[in-house]
Amino acid sequence: MKKSERQAVIAQLITEYPIATQEELMAKLKAEGIAATQATISRDIREMQIVKTPDEHGQTRYAIFKANNKNEQDRLFETLHDVVTSIDRVEFMNIIHTLPSNGNLLAAIIDDLNLPEVSGTLAGHDTIFVVSPNTTVAKQLYDSFASHVSNED
Repeated sequence: MKKSERQAVIAQLITEYPIATQEELMAKLKAEGIAATQATISRDIREMQIVKTPDEHGQTRYAIFKANNKNEQDRLFETLHDVVTSIDRVEFMNIIHTLPSNGNLLAAIIDDLNLPEVSGTLAGHDTIFVVSPNTTVAKQLYDSFASHVSNED
């Protein structure tokens, strides 16, 4: 099966079912007659910009990240305001704490912008590590992000 066909099935499955883990996704794919390794599924998730997000019932599930029609930077600043509970800077890293289940979503937005201040992100359930090239750039990023967070001093 071609990658594009597999990814189309993945998109259909995560739209139809509340899938929250790679294991659940692999099981659904197997039920559809598609065999894929965990590494392949992981690559597909990254390429398709699939993030974990809360559904209307508060349960975490996979969804395809879409920037809608908003300017991407405006979406970043709005999301920072809505979901970030605190930001700390340690040397060349910013550590961003979010409301539960929002770490991956915010990291996807940051990654999508390809900001020169960001060398990379590592996201979890409610914490994101944002690595910058050096401490000066990390401080600039901190100042920019913190100005859009309602809870920051």
